[in-house]
Amino acid sequence: MHTYDVRIWGIRRRTSKSAPFQLRWLVGGKEQQEPFVTKTLADARRSQLMTAARSGEAFDSETGLPVSELRKLNRTTWYAHARNYVDLKWAKAAAKHRASIAESLTLATLALCPDGKGRPETELLRRSLYQWAFNAGRRDTEPPSDEAAALAWADKHAPAIADLDSAQRMRVVLDALAKKKDGTAAASNTVKRRRAVFSNCLRIAVERELLPSNPLQRVHWETPKAVEELDERSVATPAQAAALLAAVRSQGKRGEHLEAFFGCMYYGALRPEEVSILARSQCTLPETGWGRLDLSGARPQVGSGWTDDGKPYEERGLKHRAQRTVRRVPIPPALVALLRQHIEQFGTDDDGRLFWAVRNGPIRSQEYGSIWKEARKRALIPEQVGSPLASIPYDLRHACVSFWLRSGVSLAETARRAGQSIAVLQRYYAKVLDGEEARMNDLIDRGFAEHAEGPGNTGPA
Repeated sequence: MHTYDVRIWGIRRRTSKSAPFQLRWLVGGKEQQEPFVTKTLADARRSQLMTAARSGEAFDSETGLPVSELRKLNRTTWYAHARNYVDLKWAKAAAKHRASIAESLTLATLALCPDGKGRPETELLRRSLYQWAFNAGRRDTEPPSDEAAALAWADKHAPAIADLDSAQRMRVVLDALAKKKDGTAAASNTVKRRRAVFSNCLRIAVERELLPSNPLQRVHWETPKAVEELDERSVATPAQAAALLAAVRSQGKRGEHLEAFFGCMYYGALRPEEVSILARSQCTLPETGWGRLDLSGARPQVGSGWTDDGKPYEERGLKHRAQRTVRRVPIPPALVALLRQHIEQFGTDDDGRLFWAVRNGPIRSQEYGSIWKEARKRALIPEQVGSPLASIPYDLRHACVSFWLRSGVSLAETARRAGQSIAVLQRYYAKVLDGEEARMNDLIDRGFAEHAEGPGNTGPA
């Protein structure tokens, strides 16, 4: 506990041959004392305490020391603190966030540890930190000898947390967080995510009284600007999307199985992790007309080292939604027909899921990505294959949302169906919305015209 209630008394003499001079002071009503061999040493120490008290510094009521002095005595290293931070966050963090924390702390540690003789090879140190030091799931597993040696070096040479109270050091770390492994600039959202982890780790250090304040707040460092608008060149037209789905189906049995998978993304704006967990019980598929999907979860792909059960995926609730939230998405007859055909041809797995990998289990991005790559070659002309047009499966979701907006579906309803916020829609699909300005103006003009021609309007005198 910290207090400003400090009283420092004069030096007194004791009947002691080893330390005859004693300095006493009172902190929060609790007496503290320190013996000295000479009066000069005692006076010097009293002067230090008086300076701290007069400058308005808080004292620790347990040890009686000024807080700044206590931090210097507590030489917790960055490496030890970062590992403790991982343990603090692990239980409540999603698997992907665990991996993100490990990545961010690894980059920060590489930047903070000294270069020079004796430092392990960078890739070995990176792998050791990411896979072992900052993975709480492996705390009870002994790392290989090379990795263990690299971690021992990091533990010994990492700076103390107290030494991170430096704007210059913070800038070095931020520059490292802004780069890929090859030294090129990382995406803006990636940099923001890494910086947030690093900043939160420092805030915990402040909370634990290892730092006086978060040193990042003293650094004027601009995060690279993100490209927050949809690249319209990536948006497929309905005709192009239909051709791509047909090209998926043309790739044999596996292509036939994945046609409806991609169809859910294009006609329902589902994310891949939402499609991979879709079950028959969530589908309302009438013989004619519109159907509905009741989405309640997702199954994002992540390394087995980051999940609690060792599986390469994690089942969780809908993105940016509370647990057990259900998102109801009306689906057009085209998707209803695709899903009915899929179920008739392939049935479901033991859990009622509609889609699965070749060797059972969840479909991985590598698998459906290769099918999509071949479909683009079959459905598009060479110039389009080399363009951003539907370059990745996720572009089907963008095409769907863009089509809804251009068809006149309101922002609120589009956001609800897609599982996004209105703010994200307005920012990311700004060009799509701008393209509707002329049509919206025309609707307003017609409204004014109808009003001017309505009953009882006699016009100007």
